[in-house]
Amino acid sequence: MKAQTNIFWLRRDLRLEDNTGLYYALSNNLPVQLIFIFDQNILDKLNKPYDARVEFIHNQLDRLKSEAAKFGASLKVYYGVPIEIWETITQEFKVGTVYTNRDYEKYAIKRDESVRQLLEQKGIDFKAFKDQVIFEKKEVLSKSGTPYSVFTPYSRKWKETLAEEGLKECDCKGLLTNLAKSETASIISLKEMGFEATDQVFPENEVDKEVVRKYTEQRDYPGIEGTSRLSVHLRFGTVSIRSLVKQALKLNNTWLNELIWRDFYMQILANFPHINDSKAFRPAYDQIPWRNDEANFEKWKNGNTGFPIVDAGMRELNATGFMHNRVRMIVSSFLIKDLLIDWRWGEAYFAEKLLDFDFSANNGGWQWAAGSGCDAAPYFRVFNPDSQAKKFDPDLKYIKKWIPELNEFSYPKPMVDHKMARERAIKTYKEALT
Repeated sequence: MKAQTNIFWLRRDLRLEDNTGLYYALSNNLPVQLIFIFDQNILDKLNKPYDARVEFIHNQLDRLKSEAAKFGASLKVYYGVPIEIWETITQEFKVGTVYTNRDYEKYAIKRDESVRQLLEQKGIDFKAFKDQVIFEKKEVLSKSGTPYSVFTPYSRKWKETLAEEGLKECDCKGLLTNLAKSETASIISLKEMGFEATDQVFPENEVDKEVVRKYTEQRDYPGIEGTSRLSVHLRFGTVSIRSLVKQALKLNNTWLNELIWRDFYMQILANFPHINDSKAFRPAYDQIPWRNDEANFEKWKNGNTGFPIVDAGMRELNATGFMHNRVRMIVSSFLIKDLLIDWRWGEAYFAEKLLDFDFSANNGGWQWAAGSGCDAAPYFRVFNPDSQAKKFDPDLKYIKKWIPELNEFSYPKPMVDHKMARERAIKTYKEALT
């Protein structure tokens, strides 16, 4: 007869340390089996065979498998449609309780609810915990009890709440002996799922304290190593948000604010779900008549606009899956304001290319650039790509890295007159919003 086992379902939390759901699973009186599901519903929408995010996840699962093996345990990796996989798991194991950490995106919420219902029918509890944010949903509210839609007062209240409640880290280390003892299982290969390995170099998940200390002064300059490069690790939970906040409190308040932005956009997603359906946060902005020129969009995507800072950013994104945050603001402003192309086109392209793609932050950033989002800049704020380049890449270090042909005839002339485009954008917005 099978012995009863609890299951911990890894998703956006690919680590064994300071993992909330795992901590509660291990604290129970049954052994815990680790599982991960490569979700076909997600993978089938990606551009096969190359997607570095799938490779990143696969690498992290290899690491987790090795870590679990030190305790005589295994990580079981499945590939398929989650609801069907769970039917298999419940036949394979005598499951006591399923533990996991909450995911806040639309598809994930529906997926988890269908799994919860299936397990409930089989008499199995499904317990989900807060892990990838410090505060979620309605945990940080205004005095009137409403969700914040402006960052500055939200961040002030966030810090007050943290000071009152403290960081609730979950030390799993002493409990890992409670992992279910089993033989190490092989992990499905990338090739078996229709993917190929890339030559992508992934950043380390360690905090460079010297970089963080200088973050306030250096973060806007893409030509220097002035940012932590931890976003992909936060996205897939290979580092704990609590450990980063703990360090930020000691090292740099500006960096702390960037971590708070993650919570802010997550709670926007939870409290204003219409943004999940490709709607502007401010409904009036859905009336803007976009030009949506596909040839112009291709030039932007491929880094051939003739504006060096824009082109450098897009080439960096296409080559590495990363783009410096200051440059993200410049390229998004250019697409929306200079070319009058719908922000949703840019949002979708970033979703396809960014290693650290996270719906809430990506949507929030694009709506900020469009002026349609929460905490929005006025619609008449239009970034000038040339003055931005002079200010933040004065020695052209970043631009020349990505545009070696900068001073050659082969480099295109500017595809649009910025002064004209700025005036056109402001006029178009003004007419649509009045």
